[in-house]
Amino acid sequence: MATRAYELMIIVDQDVDDAANTAVLTRVQEQVSADGGTVPKVDKWGRRRFAYPINHKNEGVYTVLEIVTDAPNLDEVDRFLRLADDVVRHKLIRLPDDEAARRGLLAGAGEGKD
Repeated sequence: MATRAYELMIIVDQDVDDAANTAVLTRVQEQVSADGGTVPKVDKWGRRRFAYPINHKNEGVYTVLEIVTDAPNLDEVDRFLRLADDVVRHKLIRLPDDEAARRGLLAGAGEGKD
């Protein structure tokens, strides 16, 4: 199975304290690790204003995770985030191999190209 790189954005409710936000991130990292993957980068963007109200809220706490895994899918992570009450929205995308290599997530991908 080929190693793939993903980018996961999680938006947590603005009213949730830092401990609950950290608990969501820790749970995602544990689920990725259980499948043999890694989370090389966690980028906390902090509180941002929404473009439009979501569930009568105007702000949320944004975090972007880069995930590298051999797992063919991340269904358990997606299921957890859909069911978590503190998560307002989440988006999981697979990074193209050339972008993952540019970020240094995939060793050997894109080598030999000039």
